[in-house]
Amino acid sequence: MTSLDALGGSALGGTLYGIGVGPGDARYLTLRAAALVKAVDVIAYFAKRGHQGNARRIVDALMTTGRAELRCEYPVTDEIPAESPEYQRQIGDFYRQTSDALAKLLREGKSVGLLAEGDPFFYGSFMHMWRRLEVDFPVEVVPGVTGMSGCWTRANVPITWGNDTLSVLPGTLEEQQLVDHLRQTDAAVIMKVGRNLGKVRRAVEAAGLLSRAVYVERGTMDNERVLPLADCRDVTGAYFAMVLIPGQGRRL
Repeated sequence: MTSLDALGGSALGGTLYGIGVGPGDARYLTLRAAALVKAVDVIAYFAKRGHQGNARRIVDALMTTGRAELRCEYPVTDEIPAESPEYQRQIGDFYRQTSDALAKLLREGKSVGLLAEGDPFFYGSFMHMWRRLEVDFPVEVVPGVTGMSGCWTRANVPITWGNDTLSVLPGTLEEQQLVDHLRQTDAAVIMKVGRNLGKVRRAVEAAGLLSRAVYVERGTMDNERVLPLADCRDVTGAYFAMVLIPGQGRRL
Protein backbone atom coordinates (compact mmCIF):
# COMPACT_ATOMS: atom_id res chain seq x y z
CA MET A 1 0.00 0.00 0.00
CA THR A 2 1.40 3.42 -0.94
CA SER A 3 1.43 6.34 1.45
CA LEU A 4 -1.32 7.92 -0.64
CA ASP A 5 -3.50 4.81 -0.44
CA ALA A 6 -3.19 4.92 3.33
CA LEU A 7 -4.52 8.46 3.32
CA GLY A 8 -7.69 7.68 1.44
CA GLY A 9 -7.14 6.54 -2.13
CA SER A 10 -4.57 6.53 -4.90
CA ALA A 11 -3.96 9.42 -7.28
CA LEU A 12 -6.76 9.68 -9.84
CA GLY A 13 -5.68 10.12 -13.44
CA GLY A 14 -6.96 13.32 -14.98
CA THR A 15 -7.22 15.06 -11.59
CA LEU A 16 -5.65 18.39 -10.76
CA TYR A 17 -4.39 18.66 -7.19
CA GLY A 18 -3.74 22.09 -5.76
CA ILE A 19 -1.12 21.24 -3.15
CA GLY A 20 -0.50 23.75 -0.40
CA VAL A 21 3.17 23.41 0.56
CA GLY A 22 3.17 25.85 3.47
CA PRO A 23 5.20 28.94 4.30
CA GLY A 24 8.71 27.73 3.48
CA ASP A 25 9.90 25.04 5.86
CA ALA A 26 9.17 21.61 4.35
CA ARG A 27 8.35 20.23 7.80
CA TYR A 28 5.09 22.22 7.71
CA LEU A 29 3.65 20.19 4.81
CA THR A 30 0.58 18.17 5.72
CA LEU A 31 0.66 14.38 5.40
CA ARG A 32 -1.78 14.62 2.49
CA ALA A 33 0.37 17.17 0.67
CA ALA A 34 3.57 15.15 1.13
CA ALA A 35 1.88 11.95 -0.07
CA LEU A 36 0.53 13.62 -3.20
CA VAL A 37 3.89 15.18 -4.06
CA LYS A 38 5.30 11.64 -4.15
CA ALA A 39 2.35 10.04 -5.95
CA VAL A 40 1.10 12.28 -8.77
CA ASP A 41 2.25 11.76 -12.34
CA VAL A 42 3.41 15.35 -12.86
CA ILE A 43 4.55 18.03 -10.43
CA ALA A 44 3.79 21.54 -11.73
CA TYR A 45 4.95 24.77 -10.15
CA PHE A 46 5.26 28.50 -10.74
CA ALA A 47 8.64 30.20 -10.76
CA LYS A 48 10.21 33.58 -11.34
CA ARG A 49 12.55 33.81 -14.30
CA GLY A 50 16.03 32.67 -13.31
CA HIS A 51 14.88 31.14 -10.01
CA GLN A 52 14.07 27.59 -8.95
CA GLY A 53 10.67 28.56 -7.59
CA ASN A 54 9.99 28.68 -3.87
CA ALA A 55 7.23 26.07 -3.89
CA ARG A 56 9.48 23.68 -5.83
CA ARG A 57 12.33 24.32 -3.38
CA ILE A 58 10.11 23.43 -0.43
CA VAL A 59 9.35 19.94 -1.78
CA ASP A 60 12.86 19.24 -3.06
CA ALA A 61 13.56 16.52 -0.49
CA LEU A 62 10.42 14.65 -1.60
CA MET A 63 11.31 14.60 -5.29
CA THR A 64 13.04 11.63 -6.88
CA THR A 65 15.23 11.53 -9.96
CA GLY A 66 13.27 11.34 -13.17
CA ARG A 67 10.00 12.77 -11.86
CA ALA A 68 7.96 14.51 -14.56
CA GLU A 69 7.79 18.25 -13.89
CA LEU A 70 6.12 21.24 -15.52
CA ARG A 71 7.82 24.55 -14.79
CA CYS A 72 5.49 27.53 -15.28
CA GLU A 73 7.69 30.62 -15.52
CA TYR A 74 6.13 34.03 -14.92
CA PRO A 75 6.85 36.57 -17.67
CA VAL A 76 6.90 39.30 -14.97
CA THR A 77 6.54 39.36 -11.19
CA ASP A 78 7.16 42.65 -9.40
CA GLU A 79 9.11 44.43 -12.16
CA ILE A 80 6.07 46.47 -13.15
CA PRO A 81 3.00 47.44 -11.07
CA ALA A 82 0.25 44.81 -10.92
CA GLU A 83 -2.30 47.53 -11.71
CA SER A 84 -0.70 48.40 -15.05
CA PRO A 85 -2.41 47.21 -18.26
CA GLU A 86 0.86 45.70 -19.49
CA TYR A 87 1.24 43.56 -16.36
CA GLN A 88 -2.33 42.36 -16.61
CA ARG A 89 -1.95 41.57 -20.31
CA GLN A 90 1.23 39.56 -19.83
CA ILE A 91 0.02 37.69 -16.76
CA GLY A 92 -3.41 37.06 -18.29
CA ASP A 93 -1.77 35.52 -21.39
CA PHE A 94 0.54 33.49 -19.15
CA TYR A 95 -2.34 32.09 -17.08
CA ARG A 96 -4.26 31.13 -20.22
CA GLN A 97 -1.23 29.35 -21.70
CA THR A 98 -0.50 27.59 -18.41
CA SER A 99 -4.08 26.38 -18.00
CA ASP A 100 -3.95 25.04 -21.57
CA ALA A 101 -0.77 23.11 -20.77
CA LEU A 102 -2.33 21.67 -17.62
CA ALA A 103 -5.52 20.76 -19.47
CA LYS A 104 -3.49 18.83 -22.06
CA LEU A 105 -1.91 16.71 -19.32
CA LEU A 106 -5.25 16.13 -17.63
CA ARG A 107 -6.89 15.05 -20.90
CA GLU A 108 -4.09 12.49 -21.29
CA GLY A 109 -5.25 11.00 -17.99
CA LYS A 110 -2.31 12.24 -15.96
CA SER A 111 -2.65 13.35 -12.35
CA VAL A 112 -1.06 16.76 -11.85
CA GLY A 113 0.02 18.27 -8.55
CA LEU A 114 0.24 22.04 -8.87
CA LEU A 115 2.28 23.36 -5.95
CA ALA A 116 1.12 26.47 -4.12
CA GLU A 117 3.07 28.37 -1.49
CA GLY A 118 1.10 28.66 1.72
CA ASP A 119 -2.52 27.73 1.00
CA PRO A 120 -3.81 27.33 -2.59
CA PHE A 121 -6.89 29.48 -1.97
CA PHE A 122 -5.07 32.39 -0.35
CA TYR A 123 -3.48 35.02 -2.65
CA GLY A 124 -2.13 32.32 -4.94
CA SER A 125 -1.70 31.73 -8.65
CA PHE A 126 -3.35 28.33 -8.27
CA MET A 127 -6.73 30.05 -8.00
CA HIS A 128 -6.39 31.34 -11.57
CA MET A 129 -5.88 27.75 -12.76
CA TRP A 130 -8.76 26.48 -10.60
CA ARG A 131 -11.08 29.10 -12.11
CA ARG A 132 -10.26 27.96 -15.62
CA LEU A 133 -10.17 24.19 -15.08
CA GLU A 134 -12.54 23.14 -12.30
CA VAL A 135 -15.58 23.01 -14.58
CA ASP A 136 -13.99 20.47 -16.92
CA PHE A 137 -11.74 18.38 -14.66
CA PRO A 138 -11.77 16.87 -11.15
CA VAL A 139 -9.88 19.14 -8.76
CA GLU A 140 -8.82 18.51 -5.18
CA VAL A 141 -7.46 21.38 -3.12
CA VAL A 142 -5.11 20.41 -0.30
CA PRO A 143 -4.93 23.20 2.28
CA GLY A 144 -1.60 24.36 3.58
CA VAL A 145 -0.18 26.41 6.43
CA THR A 146 -0.44 30.04 5.30
CA GLY A 147 2.57 32.30 5.12
CA MET A 148 1.02 34.63 7.66
CA SER A 149 0.50 31.91 10.27
CA GLY A 150 4.06 30.73 9.72
CA CYS A 151 5.29 34.29 10.19
CA TRP A 152 3.36 35.15 13.34
CA THR A 153 4.44 31.84 14.87
CA ARG A 154 8.10 32.44 14.10
CA ALA A 155 7.78 36.01 15.39
CA ASN A 156 6.22 34.64 18.61
CA VAL A 157 3.31 37.05 18.17
CA PRO A 158 -0.24 35.84 19.00
CA ILE A 159 -2.23 37.72 16.39
CA THR A 160 -5.79 37.79 17.80
CA TRP A 161 -7.19 37.67 21.33
CA GLY A 162 -10.79 37.37 22.52
CA ASN A 163 -13.05 39.29 20.14
CA ASP A 164 -10.29 40.88 18.06
CA THR A 165 -11.07 41.30 14.37
CA LEU A 166 -8.30 40.55 11.89
CA SER A 167 -7.76 42.30 8.55
CA VAL A 168 -5.50 40.92 5.85
CA LEU A 169 -4.35 43.76 3.62
CA PRO A 170 -2.26 43.79 0.44
CA GLY A 171 0.53 46.34 0.58
CA THR A 172 -0.33 47.28 -2.98
CA LEU A 173 -3.32 49.32 -1.75
CA GLU A 174 -3.13 53.10 -1.92
CA GLU A 175 -1.53 54.60 1.17
CA GLN A 176 -4.70 56.26 2.47
CA GLN A 177 -6.66 53.05 1.94
CA LEU A 178 -4.15 51.23 4.13
CA VAL A 179 -4.46 53.88 6.82
CA ASP A 180 -8.26 53.71 6.74
CA HIS A 181 -8.34 49.91 7.00
CA LEU A 182 -5.77 49.87 9.79
CA ARG A 183 -7.79 52.36 11.82
CA GLN A 184 -10.86 50.13 11.60
CA THR A 185 -9.40 46.80 12.72
CA ASP A 186 -7.99 45.30 15.90
CA ALA A 187 -5.23 43.25 14.28
CA ALA A 188 -3.74 43.19 10.80
CA VAL A 189 -1.48 41.31 8.46
CA ILE A 190 -0.06 43.34 5.59
CA MET A 191 1.14 41.14 2.75
CA LYS A 192 2.82 41.94 -0.57
CA VAL A 193 5.16 44.32 1.23
CA GLY A 194 8.26 44.08 -0.99
CA ARG A 195 8.67 47.33 -2.91
CA ASN A 196 5.78 48.81 -0.94
CA LEU A 197 7.64 48.77 2.38
CA GLY A 198 8.09 52.55 2.63
CA LYS A 199 4.42 53.19 1.92
CA VAL A 200 3.36 50.48 4.36
CA ARG A 201 5.56 51.90 7.13
CA ARG A 202 4.12 55.39 6.61
CA ALA A 203 0.56 54.03 6.70
CA VAL A 204 1.16 52.04 9.87
CA GLU A 205 2.67 55.07 11.56
CA ALA A 206 -0.18 57.32 10.40
CA ALA A 207 -2.66 54.86 11.89
CA GLY A 208 -0.83 55.04 15.23
CA LEU A 209 0.24 51.40 15.18
CA LEU A 210 3.99 51.57 14.63
CA SER A 211 4.83 50.55 18.21
CA ARG A 212 2.97 47.24 17.74
CA ALA A 213 4.07 46.41 14.20
CA VAL A 214 6.50 43.58 13.46
CA TYR A 215 8.36 43.09 10.19
CA VAL A 216 8.92 39.45 9.16
CA GLU A 217 11.07 38.51 6.19
CA ARG A 218 11.26 34.95 4.81
CA GLY A 219 9.37 33.52 7.78
CA THR A 220 10.27 29.82 8.43
CA MET A 221 12.83 29.94 5.59
CA ASP A 222 16.58 30.25 5.52
CA ASN A 223 17.74 33.83 6.23
CA GLU A 224 14.60 34.49 8.27
CA ARG A 225 14.51 37.97 9.75
CA VAL A 226 12.16 39.30 12.44
CA LEU A 227 12.29 42.78 13.97
CA PRO A 228 10.06 45.67 15.04
CA LEU A 229 8.90 47.61 11.99
CA ALA A 230 10.10 50.79 13.70
CA ASP A 231 13.66 49.38 13.61
CA CYS A 232 13.53 48.30 9.96
CA ARG A 233 15.36 50.92 7.90
CA ASP A 234 15.22 49.08 4.57
CA VAL A 235 13.98 51.05 1.60
CA THR A 236 12.32 47.97 0.11
CA GLY A 237 11.40 44.64 1.66
CA ALA A 238 12.12 41.12 0.48
CA TYR A 239 9.70 39.44 -1.91
CA PHE A 240 8.63 37.17 0.95
CA ALA A 241 7.95 39.76 3.64
CA MET A 242 4.97 40.92 5.63
CA VAL A 243 4.03 43.21 8.50
CA LEU A 244 2.14 41.90 11.52
CA ILE A 245 0.10 44.08 13.88
CA PRO A 246 -1.14 41.93 16.78
CA GLY A 247 -4.45 42.59 18.48
CA GLN A 248 -4.79 43.59 22.11
CA GLY A 249 -8.07 41.89 22.96
CA ARG A 250 -9.29 39.99 26.01
CA ARG A 251 -6.60 38.10 27.91
CA LEU A 252 -7.70 35.97 30.83
